[in-house]
Amino acid sequence: MTSTIAFIGKSGNGKTTLTRAFARLIRKNFSNSSILLIDNDLSLELSDSFGIKTRNTIYGIKSGKHEYKTGIPDGMTKQEFIDWAIEDIIIEVDENIDMIASWLVTPKDCKCPSTKLTRDSLIKLIERYDFVIIDCEYDLKYLNSLVDYPIDETIIVSGCKKSDIELSAKIANSSRKYALNGQMGIIINKAEKENLNNAMTLVKDLDLNLIGTINQKNEINYDELAQNLEVFYPRMNLPQIETE
Repeated sequence: MTSTIAFIGKSGNGKTTLTRAFARLIRKNFSNSSILLIDNDLSLELSDSFGIKTRNTIYGIKSGKHEYKTGIPDGMTKQEFIDWAIEDIIIEVDENIDMIASWLVTPKDCKCPSTKLTRDSLIKLIERYDFVIIDCEYDLKYLNSLVDYPIDETIIVSGCKKSDIELSAKIANSSRKYALNGQMGIIINKAEKENLNNAMTLVKDLDLNLIGTINQKNEINYDELAQNLEVFYPRMNLPQIETE
């Protein structure tokens, strides 16, 4: 059964960095599990963080601009073609970790046949993996336009300032209808000691579920961040890590 995790929030608060750190945490504690990363951010920051200049995206398949690795096989139905094309743009970024990028997303009310076929292909792809971790654009609406699939854990990555926390509350409100069967919580990233107590009080006042706080340094250390996330992991709606 697939477990899905979505990172949402304002750009610049560390969504992409924590997405990668979370993948490292999962690989460490579920070593035999397969992981799919979905880069659902328009800036393609997740791809860039791996040093990958992504040219082939889900949008490229729909728009006919994708550059295929091999010739297109003959005799396929439209669904078979999109299944094959989706497979063609998956990138292996690490052991047991694959990645796919969406870029532009078609509005959910689009009636063109390729939109439904693409969503059907993505659902089949998601269900092949044990964990799917998604670096989202802002809230869950953009992801939901790409593919309507249950999200087990939605993590809002927020800064420590009052304006950051208030914006995170708005993001939570706009995302809740897309995460009805899952859990939503907030991680305060780049937590500044002088602002942290006020931030935590505001989180409580705004009825946000605080998962934890991280004092992320300017120099990124994914192993250290993964250790921080491991402390919060028992609070998440995900398969729990076995302890000896």
